[in-house]
Amino acid sequence: MPYLTESDAIRNAIDHFCYFPILWLDTEVADYDSKTPRLSLIQILADSTYLTGERVTILDVLDRPDLTNYFITKIMLVDWIEKVFHNASYDCKFLGGKGKVKKITCTLELAKKVPYYIAPLPNYQLKTLAECLCHFPPIDQTEQGGNWGKRPLTADQLEYAQKDPVYRDQIHHRLLQLSHLITPDPAGENLERLTNRYWEIYQQWKLLDPEMEHLKERLKSAIIQQEAAEINGFSVSYQNRTNKKVKLAELALSIYRDRIAKYLSP
Repeated sequence: MPYLTESDAIRNAIDHFCYFPILWLDTEVADYDSKTPRLSLIQILADSTYLTGERVTILDVLDRPDLTNYFITKIMLVDWIEKVFHNASYDCKFLGGKGKVKKITCTLELAKKVPYYIAPLPNYQLKTLAECLCHFPPIDQTEQGGNWGKRPLTADQLEYAQKDPVYRDQIHHRLLQLSHLITPDPAGENLERLTNRYWEIYQQWKLLDPEMEHLKERLKSAIIQQEAAEINGFSVSYQNRTNKKVKLAELALSIYRDRIAKYLSP
């Protein structure tokens, strides 16, 4: 596992990786729960045939914006290199910004497209996907909340950082396999199986629908009475409606003018 700290070695590694068509990437961030998070590590895997992490390269870029910018220019902004992340929007905040980076694949977003009946996942966390989809042994995430702004890094931190790109790689490949089950050839579909599954889910949904409506009404009343702004993702929106009486001829003229304006607009 190359753990690179010298500027020249890091630049040489970036130059090396800019010739690969696909990279599986991860980052570690110092002070992630503060107002001033700092990029600490960039982990790179370019060869998916190794499952131990021995081919993962770790770039130490803590407080070295010149090296981060070099990585962004040579890798992130290049549109022919596919970059695979999990929860890519978070990593990209530190690696060029949303809307600027090119050819990003996010395993989190891919996983959300897999129906529950194909992959019954309790959540879409990296740990869950690695264990449930790829059958990795239980993953210790103790170091996820570690101090990534302190040097030297511990052996446990480096081992944790080394394995994450491997999980991304294997999850990515498994999700690509599952994608073929999501959109199979319609000509070869088993119609009896599909209809049976549809009615099975439909009956379950119909049984739960009244309870969902009941719970929503109770939540709405409780939130209003307790004047709660938001709780567990639930909030109540308010709309003020006003009524205005107009003559039918005036309403028709207003609609006519609006359509003429849209027709004449460039």
